[in-house]
Amino acid sequence: MDAPDPSIEAEARLRSLPFPVFELRPQPALTRMSIAGFTEIGGSAGSEEVSTDFSYTLWRYPDDHADHRNEIELDEATRRSLEDEPPWGRPAWLIEQVQAFRYPMLWEAVRTTWRASPAREGSFLDEQLVAHTNHILRNRFREELGLSWDPRTDDDDAWAATTTAASDASLDVDGEHRPARQIDTDPFVYSVGFRVDEHVVCSMVIPRDALPLVDLAVTRLSTGPQTPARTTSSDG
Repeated sequence: MDAPDPSIEAEARLRSLPFPVFELRPQPALTRMSIAGFTEIGGSAGSEEVSTDFSYTLWRYPDDHADHRNEIELDEATRRSLEDEPPWGRPAWLIEQVQAFRYPMLWEAVRTTWRASPAREGSFLDEQLVAHTNHILRNRFREELGLSWDPRTDDDDAWAATTTAASDASLDVDGEHRPARQIDTDPFVYSVGFRVDEHVVCSMVIPRDALPLVDLAVTRLSTGPQTPARTTSSDG
């Protein structure tokens, strides 16, 4: 019952990041989950790449979160695990997190990635857009892709997106249209992203069945010391 809320530490880490971080613009159909995800790749000189991800609860009937039509279909074992309270109890933050599994989720939908070395022009954004797209497909659409539930058997990557699928697009960033890149060829997800500066890119990967409900616009989160994002060409 006295377990600390991990979102407090996650929020502190998020606020300490020295680069701009972006999230989907607040909107009725989405609630950002309280714990951000972090990935860090280190090298001999320290961090070489850092990414942060935001996941969202999706409300198909946003005017009433208690509307049962918002819930996903759960098997009996999963439903019991959500409803049964253990004898030792659970802290309020854990109860809230567990209940979120009743609803559809845009898992790791928005990712901001910083790279220490200046990226090659025309490569960084497309590479990250492909990596983010394939990460979502591999982890959330295995059944649809005909993949085994054992990742060790993922030898055939014919399903995977490649940089050749990326094309020019436009994205609303803090109320302004910015050059962007998109992958609009996958049957299960739509991906779009933009280059913030030579070290930072932001990408989004949204399931296609959620697209009618989601406003694909991003806004900068107030974090630590940052340099202004620069408007760049759309070639990544």
